[in-house]
This record gives sequence, C-alpha cells and structure tokens, in this order.
Amino acid sequence: MIQIQQLKLPITHLRGDLKEQILKALKIKGEQLLDYRITRRSIDARKKQDILYVYTIEADTANDKKIVNRLHNNNIRYLEKKPYCFPSGGDRILTKRPVIAGSGPAGLFCAYMLAEAGYAPIVLERGKTVTQRCLDVERFWKEGRLDPNSNVQFGEGGAGTFSDGKLNTLVKDTGGRGQKALEIFTAHGAPKEIRYDAKPHIGTDLLREVIPSMRQKILSLGGTFLFESCMTDIKISRGSITAVEINHNTWIDAEILILAIGHSARDTFRMLLEKNISMEAKSFAVGLRIEHPQEMINKSQYGAAAAKLPPASYKVTARGANDRGVYSFCMCPGGFVVNASSEEKRLAVNGMSNSRRDGANANSAIIVSVTPEDFAQSGPLSGVMFQQNLEEQAFLLGNGAIPQQLYGDFKRRQKTKSESQFPSYACGATEHAPLHMLFGKEIYESFLCGMEAFGRKIQGFDCEDAILSGVESRTSSPVKIHRNADFQSEICGIYPCGEGAGYAGGIMSAAMDGIKVAEAVAHTYTPDRIRKDDRF
Repeated sequence: MIQIQQLKLPITHLRGDLKEQILKALKIKGEQLLDYRITRRSIDARKKQDILYVYTIEADTANDKKIVNRLHNNNIRYLEKKPYCFPSGGDRILTKRPVIAGSGPAGLFCAYMLAEAGYAPIVLERGKTVTQRCLDVERFWKEGRLDPNSNVQFGEGGAGTFSDGKLNTLVKDTGGRGQKALEIFTAHGAPKEIRYDAKPHIGTDLLREVIPSMRQKILSLGGTFLFESCMTDIKISRGSITAVEINHNTWIDAEILILAIGHSARDTFRMLLEKNISMEAKSFAVGLRIEHPQEMINKSQYGAAAAKLPPASYKVTARGANDRGVYSFCMCPGGFVVNASSEEKRLAVNGMSNSRRDGANANSAIIVSVTPEDFAQSGPLSGVMFQQNLEEQAFLLGNGAIPQQLYGDFKRRQKTKSESQFPSYACGATEHAPLHMLFGKEIYESFLCGMEAFGRKIQGFDCEDAILSGVESRTSSPVKIHRNADFQSEICGIYPCGEGAGYAGGIMSAAMDGIKVAEAVAHTYTPDRIRKDDRF
C-alpha cells in the first residue's frame, strides 16, 4: 500500500480531479492504479484567496514498493496494511457475564467489542433509551421539569448524545482503535466521511439513530441492556468484586465490573469512595458558552470562499491570570446552547449541533483551567463540590433558567438591559443575569484575557453583543479512579473506564478507552464458560 500525504486541490475540485492528482503524484498511468482511499481530508485556509483541500491517500498498485523507491518523495511512502485485531480470549475462567455500568461511548464500545467476542455483556444504564430520553429532555427544555435520571447527561449514549457529535481527538491511534470505532459508527448509519475528515462529526440528530442500531447489534450477539437501572452498591470479598446492586433492590453476581459511569455520576462516585475504591480529585476547566453569528465565523475563517465550504469551526487558546490555560471547547458550528442540568436546583450548559450544522449561530465553551488547589474543600470529591457550587450559583442567578449576559456587560461588570443584535439559540428558558458574579477574581480575569486574545485572532469574537451563557462546568470528569497496568483498580475485576473515570475527554477518546478495556478483559479471561442463557 502507498500512502500519499499533502495532496492539495482547490475546494471546487471534482472527484475525477483527485484521481488525476494521484496518478500525477505517483507518475503512473490510470490502468496501474488498482484502488485508492481517502484517509484524511482537511481544509487549508491560511491563504483566504487560495483555500485548498488537503488529502492523505492510500493507493494500491501492482508494484507499490517499486513505485515508492523510484519517486524519492518524502510525502509518498510504502506502508504495510495492519488491520485492527481484537485479542483472543485469555486463560482465566469467567463464569459470570461482564457487567458494564453506563452506556455512553466508553460503555457502549466496550460492550460492542465484548459482545462480538462472545462475552455476552450486561449493560446497566440509569437513564432511558434514546427515544424515551429525547422526550424527557424536550419536556425539560419546554416546561422545566427535570428527570434526574433521564436528561442531557444520563441515558442511552451518554452526554455525547446531546452534543455536536465531534469525533476528533488528540489521543494517538497507534493500535487502530480509533479507526475501528469509526468503522463501527459508519456500519450503523454514521456518514462515511467521518472516516477521513480531519474534524469528523456525526451530529446529535444522527447519533440518536446510530446508537440504537449499535444496541440492537449487541443484543443480537447475546448482550443485555437494563435501562432505568442505576448501580447503587457493590459487594467486594477478598479483594475482588462479587456482586452489583441495581436501584437499591436487586443484586447481580459479577466477576467483572466495568465502570463507564460518565463524568456526571456524582452519586456513584460517592458510593465507590465509601467502598474504598481508590480515586483522586483531578484538574478540569470551567467557564461560559459564547454565541456568535455563524456567518461571522465563516467569514473570519474562510473569507470570500465561505459560501463554498461547510460551516466553519475554530479552536483558540491563550494564557490567563497566573498563566492559567484559557481555551475554546466543544465548538458547535450552527448549533444551540442547551440546558444540560442533571440535578435539581443546579444548572449547567452545553452545546449541541445537528449533522447539517445549519443553525444561525456558532457556539463554544470558553473555559479556564482549574486544579485541586482551587477547590474550597479537599479530598477525592472536592472537584465535584466545586462544580456543584458553581451550578447552584448559576441556577440562582438565572432563577432556574439559563443565565445569560452580553459580553460587553460582563467585562464592565454591569447588568444586561437590552437584547443582542442577534438572537440566542438556546434550548431551555433563558434570563438576563450578572454572570460576572459567578467566578472568583482569577478565573474572571483569565476569561477576559482569553477573550481579548481570541478577538485578535478572530475578528469580532470579543464583540460587545456576543452572548454568554453559564455555567459550563461538565467539561471533563473532576475525578480520576485509579487503575493499574492491566486496567483494573486495586479491587480485582473492577475496570475504571472512559471519561467518568478520568481516562478520556470526548466521544472518540472514550470509545477508544472502552475498546482498550474490552481488550484487557479478553487478554485475561476466556468467555467459553460463561452461561449466556442466564438472565443476569
């Protein structure tokens, strides 16, 4: 196989033009090219007058090595095809079906891989199916009635179900797990472009179709899903997990428990701490959502070519007070700010986009790094309490609605009295509120430093009318549950996994960690003795 990097074409090119460029780069004739695949596509917008698509291609010919050796081009090299391979089962006997707590990306992909390998996993999910969950979320946004177990954070698919569905990650994919995850997504209805786009996304509307399809596949392979089934207790005997309690009234015998509980399972964190599961507070980030007209972002990023390209995204970083990191997070082109609360009298926001990203506004979180030194309390759950305090203040500031403030008023520390020149697109009730009162001095000043820096990078970013919404507090888990080299905690059979355990940060990295944990189970245990006909 031949890999060709840095293959550049105008944004208006046709598919046939791509093949011609491949032939030109390899200096071969059409009949010599047996097949080719796009493995990466990005947009080079550094020169607004000459924006280009940049491709990485895998090509097959009858003489791959000979062609590469003849060219002497650093952008063209020979590669051995190494498809992803799930490990065969280990030697240790497993008689009970693996239990997975959580059906977010980590739990879902872990279940998928284990099901394919014959382990018949049991997936516990405190929330409801996607279909039922969507009804609860829409009712909450319209009427304000929160279901603590069925909301933007909890339910089938996890928090990522109500997001942009971004699949880019900074995690290196040396083992092919990322590509495997993308293949699974596309097999269940996700756009095929996610396998090569530099910034792939699915969109919340398509995720709601993809996730149930994955569930049906797991069920067909012998897996079980128990919805509205919250893990409320565990039993440990002689240093090993022996059973898991559901809803305070039902016990399931378990030799393996995979903790894919998500970053908002605060009650579960407390239960695990009471059981002496080793964990620690970790750094994360907090801030506010910001909305701009998508047209402004498109023009800033692409200039006159904006009409010919998909809605633009951005990623900005800066240093704030005492060198704190300030950066954009979960940028949603053509998206919506959403009330992402999961607890009564506490309010958190997030961003969401549909697959077409065709909304009028762009939004992202502008967040500031915080460390355990910033938390008022100490101990493993000090970050949780820090989040809860901010969310309680946000709830009070907005009288239960999403608190909003224009950026100009935020920086002058004054009340917003008028509407922005463009409307907010928020899911859930909103109310003008003094968001400048939400944070301490250092976080507030860091936010302002970041906004000034971002305004120099993107024209209009720090405009007076930019709409702020708060509070963005669920950027990542405030807790890290310790695990060793074989992915288990100090309790044998317990596998901390995904974002909630502190080992991922987004859909893709969580999915990859779920696959890693499934591999770890398979390295150790054989599924041959599992009684797959057991209800539990």
